[in-house]
Amino acid sequence: MCRILGHFDAHCTRDALRAVAEAQRHGGPDGQGLRSGADWALGSNRLAVMDPDGGAQPYALRTAPGEVVAVFNGELYNHRELREKLEARGHAFADACDGSVIPALFTEFGPRFTELLDGMYAIALVDLRGEPTLWLFTDDVGMKPLYHHWDPARRRLHFASELPALLTFPDVPAAPLPTGLDTYLATKTPFGERTMFEGVRVLPPGATARVTRSSGLTLVRRPPAPAAQPPHGTEPEAGDRVRELLRAQVHRLTEADVPVAAITSGGLDSGLVTALAAEAVPGLHTFTIAYTGDWPADERAFARAVADRAGTRHHQVEIDPATFPGLLDTVVRHLGQPNADPITLSTQALFAAVRRAGFPVALTGDAADELFGGYDRLHRAVHAPAGTDWVPGYVEALAAVPSALRGRLYSSDYRAFMADHGSVSEEITARLRRDGSGHPDRLAALTAFEVGERLPAYHLRRVDHLSMSSSVEVRLPFCQPDVVRHARSLPSRLKLSGGRRKRVLYAAAEGLLPESVLTRPKQPFTLPVTAMLRPGQPLMEHAREVLAPGRLRRHGLLDRRQVEALFRAQSAAPSDRAATAIWALMVHELWRERFFPATARRRVLDYRMPEVAV
Repeated sequence: MCRILGHFDAHCTRDALRAVAEAQRHGGPDGQGLRSGADWALGSNRLAVMDPDGGAQPYALRTAPGEVVAVFNGELYNHRELREKLEARGHAFADACDGSVIPALFTEFGPRFTELLDGMYAIALVDLRGEPTLWLFTDDVGMKPLYHHWDPARRRLHFASELPALLTFPDVPAAPLPTGLDTYLATKTPFGERTMFEGVRVLPPGATARVTRSSGLTLVRRPPAPAAQPPHGTEPEAGDRVRELLRAQVHRLTEADVPVAAITSGGLDSGLVTALAAEAVPGLHTFTIAYTGDWPADERAFARAVADRAGTRHHQVEIDPATFPGLLDTVVRHLGQPNADPITLSTQALFAAVRRAGFPVALTGDAADELFGGYDRLHRAVHAPAGTDWVPGYVEALAAVPSALRGRLYSSDYRAFMADHGSVSEEITARLRRDGSGHPDRLAALTAFEVGERLPAYHLRRVDHLSMSSSVEVRLPFCQPDVVRHARSLPSRLKLSGGRRKRVLYAAAEGLLPESVLTRPKQPFTLPVTAMLRPGQPLMEHAREVLAPGRLRRHGLLDRRQVEALFRAQSAAPSDRAATAIWALMVHELWRERFFPATARRRVLDYRMPEVAV
């Protein structure tokens, strides 16, 4: 596991490259490597997980026509099988690290070598056997992000694993995306290739990008592997199949040359991963988060029940809400752009505790809700009466702030600007009506959107950045290719039917989890932000300070009177709606102040939309 960086056809000194690497060193504190040539460079910060004594990056393979050089962020769980295949073809390897097979795979199979990979990855590779060519690859789910800035006029590309690192390159400008505030509030963080920075993109899942001096940048998304159509049988039979598939993947993901732990929230998804991991790791350590004091939706008892049933050594990480204002700045800095989920604070604190306890690797249950139909918005959309328009309600459920409230909160200038340019909510609505309304399986269409757009942007990048900020590699059994393909093959009746969600996962968990966990009502793994944003609470006082009229005046995007009205409403009658809006606005303001501290107020109508050529 590493952080990677580089450029193509740009001019960057080694000192500048080291500064970029230093900006993301927390994700790879165990080693640093740089290689550069005429107008290209590749760099890596290493977190040593496999073969700690080997694995020095960049990896290189010299052939008669020229050299192939690569850097890699991720884990390849089938690297041993791949190494044996390559050794049979005459290749030799200096170490047993998973990434060392990449240059040889590329020379043997070309850019389609990703079809052979089982794991999570972001790969950058320079092929010097002909015209110098930079290749970038991401895994099919988007577990490992890669941000880039393409200058079409000068045909220069810069890339890095984290946004703050990318912005450290001298030639990468930092400017806020003009539509960014609305995009963020409409979807809680930008989806797809968008970021909150003008001209900065993130590679989508399953991406192959190619850059040459003669042809510039081309980017394609590889089609997902076709889902098999095995006979699923009854719900118990389907549950048995899912359990065995997950068992094989979880056991495989516990293999490492360093200690491995599991995150146990007390819910079905993480509980199932924990129970299966405990079968493979004697004395497995598990971690959960709790908050000092008495708060609603406390899950510590459920997490303890899961741990006791699985026989793990359980750690309850408790954080004091009084520390949240300071923790928020750390979260915003590491994420690089706003994410409106309050669980970011807990995620940051939890993984810091995991690392302090001596665990560089942790398994989680992320992605089960997207793949197996766990969200209320999916249930409502799938079971909307025939002839009704289910799309607007689904799109509204994605938002941090409902569309009507967003319109009131915006300044008159920004409201007019968005009226001219259109909201991302309108784009999503049009897409779902095109792809989903006429689909014979509405849940399949929604799952494709959730997995392809929302999951990598909202969940996976958050987990990646906040775990790697503490040098912890997160492994995601539900994102494994075999699990994803199998989930896509399941009929909707085994996911959502009869008022029940994730039916096949509950069937898979029978006998592995306590009955109290299997029968508890679903609740999101999140911070009790509504209770914490009340008068007298440290978080409420901090929010008032961050969203004070004088600070909002600097960018002119929000109507200060309406923001104050939001605080009055929350103080008089605390609600999820007002609390979530206050939280989202506070995070956005902290992000602007961190990344644009010297930016004077600019009129929104003077902004220009970014032009990004691909």
